[in-house]
Amino acid sequence: MKDLNKIIFVFVFLALFSCKKDPQSLNSDDSEIRDRYFNLEKIGWKSRVYTQKIEDIGFIATEVPIQYYLLKDLGKEDLKTVDSLYEENKRERVLEFTFQQEEEKDLLSKDFTGMEYTDAVKYMSFGLQNDFYVVTSKNDTIPCSGVTYERSYKIAPYQRVLLFFSGIDPNEKIQLIYNDFLFRKGILKFQFKDTYTPIAL
Repeated sequence: MKDLNKIIFVFVFLALFSCKKDPQSLNSDDSEIRDRYFNLEKIGWKSRVYTQKIEDIGFIATEVPIQYYLLKDLGKEDLKTVDSLYEENKRERVLEFTFQQEEEKDLLSKDFTGMEYTDAVKYMSFGLQNDFYVVTSKNDTIPCSGVTYERSYKIAPYQRVLLFFSGIDPNEKIQLIYNDFLFRKGILKFQFKDTYTPIAL
């Protein structure tokens, strides 16, 4: 019986150490990808912020790389999937746009918009999309393809929307144009001078 146990042990030992590594696991080393991701994160996801102040209202435009949202949604475990999704969506741009009154008053009140509060909320949700467009360095005009209004229910001292633009080369420099009908401050321009270095995550 002891001899049989020894033979089984030797067989199991040999079977475990003679197995070749799965070729897929050899290709799954993503340390270089993680280094690139770390470098992009170190730059600061939201480091490209441009602010204009007109009277007592600050208008803040921030370009955030599409990888930020992919990683926020999918996590850092499977960076190859993130990279694949980035490749499919790299012609999309997401801009965060914030409105803030210097004394932190509610900007959607009638004092600022000239309309009822519920109408101002509807405008932020549905009408604001038509007030934004992007001009590329090749002088192409790209309309805003969608807006997501982040409702704060009077808790945060600002109003924020996410602006979506499609069909823009990831290396293209852009200028955001905002024609302000909500607060009637005119046309504001935000020049995003440098593009993020595209990386494979």
